[in-house]
Amino acid sequence: MNLYSLLRERAAAGRPVRVGLVGAGKFGSMVLAQARLIEGMHIVGVADLNVEKAHAALERVGWEKDRYQAKTLGDAVKNGTTCVLENAAALADCQEIECIIEATGHPIAGVRHALSAIDGGKHVVMVNVEADAMCGPLLAARAKAKGLVYSMAYGDQPAIICELVDWARSCGFELVSAGKGMNYEPRYRYSTPDTVWGFFGWTEEEVAKGDFNPKMYNSFTDGTKAAIEMAAVANGTGLDCPDDGLAFPPTGLHDLASVFRPAADGGRLARSGLVDIAASQEPDGREVFNNIRYGVFVTFKAPTEYARACFKQYGLLVDKSGWYGSMWRPFHMIGLETSISVLSAVLRGESTGCSKEFRGDAVATAKRDLQAGEMLDGEGGYAVWANAIPASKSLALGALPIGLAHNVKLKRAVKKDTVVRFEDVELSSDLDVVKLRQEMERHARTNPGGSILLR
Repeated sequence: MNLYSLLRERAAAGRPVRVGLVGAGKFGSMVLAQARLIEGMHIVGVADLNVEKAHAALERVGWEKDRYQAKTLGDAVKNGTTCVLENAAALADCQEIECIIEATGHPIAGVRHALSAIDGGKHVVMVNVEADAMCGPLLAARAKAKGLVYSMAYGDQPAIICELVDWARSCGFELVSAGKGMNYEPRYRYSTPDTVWGFFGWTEEEVAKGDFNPKMYNSFTDGTKAAIEMAAVANGTGLDCPDDGLAFPPTGLHDLASVFRPAADGGRLARSGLVDIAASQEPDGREVFNNIRYGVFVTFKAPTEYARACFKQYGLLVDKSGWYGSMWRPFHMIGLETSISVLSAVLRGESTGCSKEFRGDAVATAKRDLQAGEMLDGEGGYAVWANAIPASKSLALGALPIGLAHNVKLKRAVKKDTVVRFEDVELSSDLDVVKLRQEMERHARTNPGGSILLR
C-alpha cells in the first residue's frame, strides 16, 4: 500500500529507480508504455537483438525519439534518457541499474540473463515464465544468497495467483486450489503453427495485417503455456500439479467453488492443494457462461461455522454447502502492471511471487508418434506439448522439461502423448543451462518426496 509513497521519496531525492529491460516484444512494449509515465522510475537501457525492433516498439508506445537516443548506458544515466543496445550483459554490468526485467520469452536466454543479472548484483523480475518453470527455484536461491530479489512479474497470471494464495493464507482460510481461466478445448491439444489461427477464429487476411507469432499463440492454444504457468505457481506456492496433468474443467464464475474442491465433497479435484485451469469453452466448443478466461482464482474452505456464515452474509461465491468459497480477479494486464514488481523489489525488498521449491514441472510430451532422428521444436511447435505434473513424478521419469526441448534430436521413437525423457534426446548445445537444470534436480532428489526448498 505504500509503494507510491516510497517512489515519490526516491523521485524527490533525485534517485530514480533505475531499470534495465531485456526484450522489446509485446510484454516489453507494455512495460515501456507505462514506464515513461511513472515519475521516479527510469528505464536506463533496453536490450534486444533487433535494435530496430526495439526502436519501433518505443515509438509505437509513445516515447519521444529524443528520449531513447543515448549512445551509452552512462549517458542514459547522466541525462535521464534510455540507451537501446543489443548486449543484455551490458545491463548487468551497469552499476547504476538496480533491477533487470527479463522479457524475452526464450527459456535458455532467460536463464542466462537472470544469472548475469544476479552476478551483477541486480534484482530480477522474471517475466520469462518459460525460464522460471525450468530453473526458477535455483535462480531464486542464488539471488537470495546474494541478498537480491528474484520475482515473478506482476500483471502476469502466475504472480497474480500467488498474490491471491498469499491473501487466502494470511486470512487464515484453508487453501484448497488455485488457477486461472483459459480458452481451451480438448481438440486444441494437437494444434500446430499451421492450424492455430483457425482455432482462434482468425482469417489469413487478419493474420497478415498483424505482427503475430504462430508458435507463441500455439503455445497458448495447445495448453503448453498453461502447464508452464501452473508449474511455476506450484513452485511459488507449495501447491501441487495434478498427478496426470491439468484437467481443464469447463467452469464459470459461479461454479468455481463447486468445481475446484475435492471430489470427496462433490468437486473435480483428486484432493485438496492442487492447481488447475478453468476452461472457458465446453468440449464441444460452446462458450462457458460467465467464464473467467482472462482471470485468476483461489478456492478455500471456511475454518469454522462462524466463518461459513460470514461467507453467506457477505455474498462470497460459495458451493451449495457454503463451506467452500472462491475469490477471483477478472483480468490481468501483464506488462502494464509490471512496475509493481520492480518497485516492490527495489523499494521493499520483496518479490511479487517467487519460485521457492521444485514442486511442479512442465514436461515435453509427444503431440504425435515421433521417430528417432526427428528434431523437437519446443514450445508451441509441431512435435511436443507441455504437461504440468508433480516434480516428484518428473524426476522419477527422468522427464525432459519443455524449456530444453528446443532444437534437440531424438535418439529413439516416442509414442504420442508419452513424456519425452532426457535419455530419449541428444543434448549437444546449451549445456550450461542443462547443467544448471541438472543441479536443481540433484537438490530435489535429496528429498524423499522429490521436492525441496532450496535455501
